[in-house]
Amino acid sequence: MTLPEIVSERFTTEEGLRVFVQVPEAHAEEIIAAVCAQNALVYGDYDSVSYTGAPGVQRFRSMGSGRNPATANTVKVDCVELSFFLPCDSAAAREVVRAIYDAHPYEEPVILVQPCLRTRHVRGMDEDNPNRFWNRAPQDWVPGEHR
Repeated sequence: MTLPEIVSERFTTEEGLRVFVQVPEAHAEEIIAAVCAQNALVYGDYDSVSYTGAPGVQRFRSMGSGRNPATANTVKVDCVELSFFLPCDSAAAREVVRAIYDAHPYEEPVILVQPCLRTRHVRGMDEDNPNRFWNRAPQDWVPGEHR
């Protein structure tokens, strides 16, 4: 897959990997902790950058060829989807995926890895933009440390 070249004076782009992991919500923090133990998940001036999507439903039917017996029907498990960016580094990505396997409660976790581009702001540019949270009245979502 060839990624597009996007050129701008406002931001730069970096090639990398976007990792998606489906996991029961009760185990999401364990997975993120395992990932962060292997990779700081740095995004510019921030680290530990990840996303947890809204709860959804994962469906599957065991065929009986793994550890678990076959199920006659599809079963449903409430899950969330975690996602984060990794630089293009095969060894580092392998260690992160290994950490997910080690921490995940499933025999066959759903882990998707896709090539992607991420954008990075040009530091110091646009700091007086009235849309930036620091240039307007504090909103509920802004962490207390940044108000």
